[in-house]
Amino acid sequence: MPERLEYLIGPTSGVIELPRHLDWSGRPQYDLGQPGRIMDLYRTVIAEATRPTDLYSFLDARTLLELWPRMWIPAHIRQAWEHAFPELLRARLGHKP
Repeated sequence: MPERLEYLIGPTSGVIELPRHLDWSGRPQYDLGQPGRIMDLYRTVIAEATRPTDLYSFLDARTLLELWPRMWIPAHIRQAWEHAFPELLRARLGHKP
């Protein structure tokens, strides 16, 4: 879990290759220009990160807030993040499909 969302300054474009400890699926490259790949990247990093530096390196706060309402992640992870960062809860509740 990051200390603050503002510390998330990861890339928002380009091709990103995750290290093996985050993505061992055999498809660790994420072209953020392809539809859906940025969502895949964020879900993977949030679910698999073991240290804050993983989050700081690969997530961007503004992008996370935009994706959060539509992102499927396990309930316990969503609750922990929304408890730590009420702005994520507000983003989800304020989202209009």
